[in-house]
Amino acid sequence: MSASAYEPVIGLEIHVQLKTRTKMFCGCELSFGDPPNTHTCPVCLGLPGALPVLNAKAVHYALMVGMALDCELTPRSIFHRKNYFYPDSPKGYQISQYDIPICGAGRLGDVRIHRAHLEEDAAKLIHLGGTGRIHGASESVVDFNRGGTPLVEIVTEPDVRSAAQAREWLTLLRTTLRQLGVSDVNMDEGSLRCDANVSIRPAGSDVLGTKTELKNMNSFRYLERGVEAEIARQIAIVEAGGEVIQETLHYDPTTRSAGGAPGAISSLRSKEEAHDYRYFPEPDLVPLVLEERMLEAARAELPELPAQRAERYEQELGLSADTARLFAFRSELGDYYELAAAAAGTSAEPQVLANWISGELVARIGDSDPAASKVTPGAIAQLVVLLRGKQIQPGAAKQVLDALVADGGEPEAIVAALGLGAIGGADELAEVVARALESDPAAVEKLRAGNMKAIGPIVGFVMRETKGRADGGEVNRLVREQLGL
Repeated sequence: MSASAYEPVIGLEIHVQLKTRTKMFCGCELSFGDPPNTHTCPVCLGLPGALPVLNAKAVHYALMVGMALDCELTPRSIFHRKNYFYPDSPKGYQISQYDIPICGAGRLGDVRIHRAHLEEDAAKLIHLGGTGRIHGASESVVDFNRGGTPLVEIVTEPDVRSAAQAREWLTLLRTTLRQLGVSDVNMDEGSLRCDANVSIRPAGSDVLGTKTELKNMNSFRYLERGVEAEIARQIAIVEAGGEVIQETLHYDPTTRSAGGAPGAISSLRSKEEAHDYRYFPEPDLVPLVLEERMLEAARAELPELPAQRAERYEQELGLSADTARLFAFRSELGDYYELAAAAAGTSAEPQVLANWISGELVARIGDSDPAASKVTPGAIAQLVVLLRGKQIQPGAAKQVLDALVADGGEPEAIVAALGLGAIGGADELAEVVARALESDPAAVEKLRAGNMKAIGPIVGFVMRETKGRADGGEVNRLVREQLGL
């Protein structure tokens, strides 16, 4: 059977470090990159007799996340102890939420949210390999600075059907969280981490297959590649007559699989079930009861979210769905576009201006923030206005944009300095067209024979001679006129 005979079923688990000043249950300040074990106390080290105190700001941020994801907010939620032994958990358990989370069912885009709950992060375990200080052997050390960092864990329903969709949806989630201001959502620094539960089933079936879990993929590209590799691995197992085993896996993008494909998948351990953690209510924390003032405070801080912004761009400005999503998902582009649109007013068509920003400008500056470039929103607005008024032609406009990217300035001044203004008189253009026809007798013969595709070299000659200042439509008209076509 081909790969198309199988349907991937993917659910995501996303851990989001909240941008609070202090940890989840103690007063230690959060840090990134500080010397190891310098932000600790008896509470986050799990010393006997230390009692946790819930971080109110973390609750506030969790409510904002729940509202942004259209979740059902739980009036009374409780914390649980998730019991497991590992060096990065000094208490021998993690304080989390189990069957009564603060945020219930919701939705973001085309993916349903199963739940979102509060918990504390583990410490950072660092494996030194053979560089250890004791007997030169392999060692692991623990940095407890991260231990106790407030997290929101977001769990989706298994609604994702491809690796590309997983990457696109996670991009939307990151943009949403960044707009909320609740997290840095920096995957490189670990403030956004994603696990993927992956299974396959025959296309058209509604029965879920055995799932595996890919842990801690730290970039969007690795997420997509890891999920693709795991789907391929599971299909190969089933095609060979085997059965997929429920387990936790690691994707290493720096290696190659047995078949030579980039990225190898290795087993970490058997996949845990909820009962393996022996959840029970946290006896040192009272239930979390939501009050109306807490909901009002969270609601008051909600900004315009990416999905709402995309809808506004489509409905109010008439932008295409793809352009609207691009500007909504890359908020720096959306902000820049809105400033340019305000500068242009009614003198530029919204979609044309958007095309110049999303196409020509982005092609020149890449993923950089356009606001940090030398091209001001007012300058690109003026460029599009000049183009609309046929004071310059598209080829010349691109040259002006090149100059703006390199040195900044005003489009009108650049047009004047470089002599890029559109050729206004038909007589002047007619002379250039005549020379173009004279230079290419073969093209003229083809045109007279009815092959209008041969006009390309003639138009190209004119554009080169005029440095892109000629109107393509006028050139076509003059060619036909001079050849009597």
